[in-house]
Amino acid sequence: MTSTPTTSPASASLRPQPGEYAPHYDRYISLVPGNDVLVVLAALEDQRRQMLLLLSGRTEADGDLRYAPEKWSLKEVLGHISDTERILSYRALRISRGDATPIEGFEQDDYVRNSPSGRRPLSNLIEDYVAVRHATLSLFRNLDEAAWTRRGVASKNEVTVRALLYIIAGHELHHRRIIQEKYLK
Repeated sequence: MTSTPTTSPASASLRPQPGEYAPHYDRYISLVPGNDVLVVLAALEDQRRQMLLLLSGRTEADGDLRYAPEKWSLKEVLGHISDTERILSYRALRISRGDATPIEGFEQDDYVRNSPSGRRPLSNLIEDYVAVRHATLSLFRNLDEAAWTRRGVASKNEVTVRALLYIIAGHELHHRRIIQEKYLK
């Protein structure tokens, strides 16, 4: 069972500020409500439930849908969400532990192209998404106060652990909106 802190550390009671993340991540961070990591952790849990509701009862044909030529299938989008969350959580783990080694970036299109997501059963991808989200929640719920504002370098940009939490939440929101608007209208 995952522990849930009852109060936010003082350092985690603020939204990430410019300088804690690369400017291109603002499009994700801006989607996340709240100024407290406990609110964002609750939002991550709620996102998991919302994604399950959105995808429950969907067919393999739904999973294979591409809303336009050359766009990812719904299955590939779900695989991308999980892959990105794993990578961002790994970054948060390393930075939270004081690892100052710069972390390389990744090319999302290469990851999708080389992933078996498009050939996997949709139900399997949903299970994977749930497992990844549980691991993410466990990691972030068990950080100590000092970890939240630790800085590291990922993709040649400085980032804090606190910002990574918001990026994960916003990235999922961004893609869920696309799924709702373009795949499952």
